[in-house]
Amino acid sequence: MSPPVEPVASDPTLPDHTDVVIIGGGIIGVTTALFLAEKGTAVTLCEKGCIGGEQSSRNWGWCRTMGRDKGEIPLAMDSLRLWRDMNRRTSRETGFRQAGVMYLCETEREIAAQEAWLSEASQYQVDARLLRGSALDKALPGASHAFTAGMHTPSDGRAEPAIAAPAIAEAARDHGALIFTNTAVRGIERSAGRISGVVTERGRIACGAVVLAGGAWSRLFAGNAGLDLPQLKVLGSVFRTTPLRGAPEMTAAGSVFAFRKRLDGGYSIARRNANTAEITPDHFRLLSDFLPRIINNRNEIRLRIGRRSWDELRIARRWNLDEATPFEAVRMLDPKPKQGVLDEARKVLSRAFPAFAGMKIAESWAGLIDVTPDAVPVIDQVSHTPGFFIATGFSGHGFGIGPGAGRLMADLVAGDRPAVDPTPFRLARFARTTAA
Repeated sequence: MSPPVEPVASDPTLPDHTDVVIIGGGIIGVTTALFLAEKGTAVTLCEKGCIGGEQSSRNWGWCRTMGRDKGEIPLAMDSLRLWRDMNRRTSRETGFRQAGVMYLCETEREIAAQEAWLSEASQYQVDARLLRGSALDKALPGASHAFTAGMHTPSDGRAEPAIAAPAIAEAARDHGALIFTNTAVRGIERSAGRISGVVTERGRIACGAVVLAGGAWSRLFAGNAGLDLPQLKVLGSVFRTTPLRGAPEMTAAGSVFAFRKRLDGGYSIARRNANTAEITPDHFRLLSDFLPRIINNRNEIRLRIGRRSWDELRIARRWNLDEATPFEAVRMLDPKPKQGVLDEARKVLSRAFPAFAGMKIAESWAGLIDVTPDAVPVIDQVSHTPGFFIATGFSGHGFGIGPGAGRLMADLVAGDRPAVDPTPFRLARFARTTAA
C-alpha cells in the first residue's frame, strides 16, 4: 500500500523550450528545481507519475549526519542547514524538526564501530557524542532494555516524507519552475554531441541541460541514453502507527529496529539492517561491481527470487523516442512490504521500549531504493555528453541529504562554485562510464 502523498497539480501546457529539464519528481528532482529556479534559471520538471510518489515518500524520514560515509558528511551537514530553514524557504510545512538522532549499542563491537566512525568524522566538527549510563538514560528515557551506550547527534533531525517533496515542488513553482506530472520523458536528444532537448510522451522540449534524478529508474533510462550506470534496487519496508503517547521524541535505532516520530503523533518504524534484494538480470550484469558489497553486508541484504525477478526479465531495455516506454507502463513502483521483516522490528522494539507495546499499526508500505556499489550517490555531469547531469544512487540516504544534493546539482548545472566538494560523487569513480 502506498502512503498518502500531498498532491501536486500539473502545469497545463508543455513549453517548447527551457534551460533545464529535470527528469524525476522525488526529493532530489524537486530540490534541484528549487535551487535552479532561485538562480533565475528556466526549469521544467517532468515526473512520470506523481511528485514524491515512490521512495521519496516511503523512506524513514531521517535527516542525519551521523553514520554517513566520510565523503557524504559535508553534504549531510549542508543539507541539515537547509532543512532547518526549509519551512521558511518554501512557506510550507515540510515536517522538519530538530529532535536529535541516536544509534543504540548493545555490544562492545557495536560501540567500537561507532567510535571508529566518530574518529573519522571529528575533522568535520560533528556534534555526535557517545553516551553511557545516566547520560544515555537522560537523553533517551523509557528503555527497558539495558543498552550499553548510544551515539547521539543532537543537531540531527527528521522531516515528513509525504509532504516534503510536494512542498518543495510548489516552492520551485513559486520561483517560476514548471512542474508536469504523469509526463514521462522518453529520452534525450543531442546535437554535435551536446544535449539539445528531450522527448516526452507529450512532446519535445528543447533545452541545453538535462538532470536525470530518476531514483530506481535511473539505470534503465541511462542505458537507453548510452550510459551503463552501475545501480541496483533493494526493497525497504516501513509501517506507521496511530498516535502514541509516552514514546521518545528523539529518532533512534537499535540493531533490529528504527523509529521516527511523525507530525500526527504516530511513529514510522522499520526493521534496521534488513533490506531485501530480489535477484534480477541486472544483478548478473553488475555482479563484479556489487560482489564486494554483497559479501561485506551479507547479514544486512536478503537476496530473494520474487515477482520482480520475473517482471524485469520482460522490461524493454531499448526503445525509440517515438515509442511508449516502461515509464509509461508503470507510473509508480508500489511493491508489497515484507511483513515478516516488520514483525521482527515491532517485537524487538516493544520489548526495548514498553511505550510501543500497545502500538496500533495504521498501514505498511515498501519502496525500491536505488543503490550504487559503494552506497554513495552519483552527482555529476556525464563526461561524454555535455549538458547531461545525473543525481541518483542515493542508497537510502537521499531524503536526508536531498536539499544539499539538490543545491550541489544546481550549482554544477549553473556552473557556479559548488557549496560542497563534488569529488566524492563523481561518476568516473566507477568503471562503467561508457556506452551501455
